[in-house]
Amino acid sequence: VQLQASGGGLVQAGGSLRLSCAASGRTISGYTMGWFRQAPGKEREFVASIRWSDGRTNVKDSVKGRFTISRDNAKNTVYLQMNSLKPEDTAVYYCAAHGKYTDWDLWGQGTLVTVSS
Repeated sequence: VQLQASGGGLVQAGGSLRLSCAASGRTISGYTMGWFRQAPGKEREFVASIRWSDGRTNVKDSVKGRFTISRDNAKNTVYLQMNSLKPEDTAVYYCAAHGKYTDWDLWGQGTLVTVSS
């Protein structure tokens, strides 16, 4: 499976962005897909995930209510809708995936999100 992330950019605090991650190469019906982020000088952290088979989601507490993860089955694409963005959301956001019995082992390239104050 190849993952292609897009949608990053520069936005003012309080604004919104939607990230997309398109999966290709094989069926992803048995995968969980998600988003991680890495801010300058910090470790990569989990943001949100969605299980492809049933749409079950898991979202980092600090972004709940602001970020929503969703999927489009027909497009093999997962989205991260980010609202009410804060400067501390500034990071490189990575799309990732894992199979039922594996850890996060598939990664796309990062997309930079910059939130200005």
